[in-house]
Amino acid sequence: MYSPQRKDFVSLTLGDQHSHNYTNGKHRRQSCWRKWKQLSRLQRSLILFLLAFLFICGILSYPSLTEQWRGLTDRSLKEDWVEMDNQGLRPIPPGFVPKLPPGVVPGVQDIPPEVMPEIQRPSIPLLPKPPAMRKPPSKRGPPALQKRGKVSDWQVKDGEEATIKRDEDGGKEAKTLISWRGAMIEAEQGTELQSTAHEKEGTVADAEDSANLKPVKAVDRVEAVREAFRHAWKGYKAFAWGHDELKPISKTHGEWFGLGLTLIDALDTMWILGLKDEFAEAKKWVETELSFSKNVDVNLFESTIRVLGGLLSTYHLTEDTLFLDKAKDIGSRLMPAFKTPSKIPYSDVNIGKGTAHPPRWTTDSTVAEVTSIQLEFRELSRLTKDPQYQVLYFFIIVNVHGLEGKRDGLVPMFINTNSGKFTRRGAFTLGARADSYYEYLLKQWLQGGKKETELLEDYLQAIEGVRKNLLRQTSPSKLTFVGELSNGRLNPKMDHLVCFLPGTLALGAHNGLPADHMELALQLMETCHQMYAQMETGLSPEIAHFNLQSSNGRDIDVKPADRHNLLRPETVESLLYMYRFTNDSKYRDWGWDILQNFNKYTRVPSGGYTSIGNVRDPLNPAPRDKMESFFLGETLKYLFLLFSDDNELISLDKYVFNTEAHPLPIWPSTLSGRSPELS
Repeated sequence: MYSPQRKDFVSLTLGDQHSHNYTNGKHRRQSCWRKWKQLSRLQRSLILFLLAFLFICGILSYPSLTEQWRGLTDRSLKEDWVEMDNQGLRPIPPGFVPKLPPGVVPGVQDIPPEVMPEIQRPSIPLLPKPPAMRKPPSKRGPPALQKRGKVSDWQVKDGEEATIKRDEDGGKEAKTLISWRGAMIEAEQGTELQSTAHEKEGTVADAEDSANLKPVKAVDRVEAVREAFRHAWKGYKAFAWGHDELKPISKTHGEWFGLGLTLIDALDTMWILGLKDEFAEAKKWVETELSFSKNVDVNLFESTIRVLGGLLSTYHLTEDTLFLDKAKDIGSRLMPAFKTPSKIPYSDVNIGKGTAHPPRWTTDSTVAEVTSIQLEFRELSRLTKDPQYQVLYFFIIVNVHGLEGKRDGLVPMFINTNSGKFTRRGAFTLGARADSYYEYLLKQWLQGGKKETELLEDYLQAIEGVRKNLLRQTSPSKLTFVGELSNGRLNPKMDHLVCFLPGTLALGAHNGLPADHMELALQLMETCHQMYAQMETGLSPEIAHFNLQSSNGRDIDVKPADRHNLLRPETVESLLYMYRFTNDSKYRDWGWDILQNFNKYTRVPSGGYTSIGNVRDPLNPAPRDKMESFFLGETLKYLFLLFSDDNELISLDKYVFNTEAHPLPIWPSTLSGRSPELS
């Protein structure tokens, strides 16, 4: 037998009564999974639901915790500021303004320094937050947007995100960040306080601090409008010359009638703004390229107010018969629209074939379209001494004056071209399809020397109808607005188009109509201003809905489908009237805010301005790639006249604006507005 093998080592086992057998991580995970699988389906569902509920509660509670922390931080900063003040340390004076780099900054679309937006002075001393408390920059959105901040790609030029400019005074480099939402520039550069008399105490030292600061040159607002026009014209000339509309983002054009609408609409604007070179090249196009011998359907109303009105206005301003001859041509080509049983015109005319027809879907025309062409054709009749134009258009006014279906002077939106009677009588509005009917009642009365009493009677009755049926106030701020009536029920919505009304009311009061018209104009002007001020972009939506009993603390709500802005002129039109008649500078300031916001959110670097789809989203206003012709024909013209100190430049006692902002002269008192054939 063999003896057992000897072991060359000693085995020891250490442990105590509390020790457990060792299991590795894999066995433990398998054990947990086995136990989870042993639970019933109901038990597992309850556990998962509880965990999800706790997770959601944690997310919802996070903002409130953040706000509490932020409040403590703000309070500590205020306490530190007070302590610094007690120790004799001086914060930045309230009137101090950082110095901008002089001259034109490279890469900013050649915007002159006087066009830059006004610098807002802080009203209280500001202390910088400690570095540890600064919020890190947002990284939301795609990388292309992260590196530029809150600026969309279509508003940025490649390679022009920042420039370095040397400070002329200190010789230090200053980094200038450029926002392509407009002429907005943030300058990061060293600044020095002006020398102060520290030996003086209290408020005396503060006063000297402010007194020693160099004043900032006021922005030339008139020149800012000229610059905006040149920028828009640059895009039109480069990408849409001779066509109806510019598509500034895609750098192409859109066609409606093929008549160069933007160019013709802008003729008198260029003349008023003193843009001689731009006017000269536009005139050459009218002389050599503009032809109405085209097989094309045009809308009677739009071609009258834009083309005929624009040509007549430019003739009066320049006394150049080229424009009168073109006006005669288009005027005669629009006459076939009146070949209807009722003499209420069709909406569409083929200016090449000499035929007219209603829309495919109806035999109705809108009341605004057939009653807002009189200013232009009456003037054409006066200039040519041809009564045919005035006879037909005056017949419409006489017919509408006596029609049944009105409600306290308010008219329905549609009129039938066969019967000559109102249709769809249940709806009443001062917005789309009816707005300019009321505007032209007053303006025809003024144009004709205040002699046509039927027009004045209809206008006064209509304003009382507005007060009785459409006027309401919001909650909580008591804003006065004009709603819409549908089958006896008020709909608290108001189109931006209705913002023509404050200016029209003020114009009437200026010409001797009741003083309470001016009171209503003041109230409605405030409402139209709030339609801009309460939006995140500072630009008004196309349609606003007003709260009669607010549950969210807001006076104005905007539905998703109504959030677009088309660069419309109605509010700045009324601001012009209100400033001319009250001399209150706040109306100029409101207009300036609107222009700045157009520059921030609608300006396209390559030239032009675009309508946007969402005024509630400043990060992505959803550009629609279209510049309407009325932006040059109306909006910028009204802004220029608003900022001009020359009240005789298109005097409101000598001219009336048609609904496309083309000024036409008020007739001498020796003339009558009534056609001889209808007297």
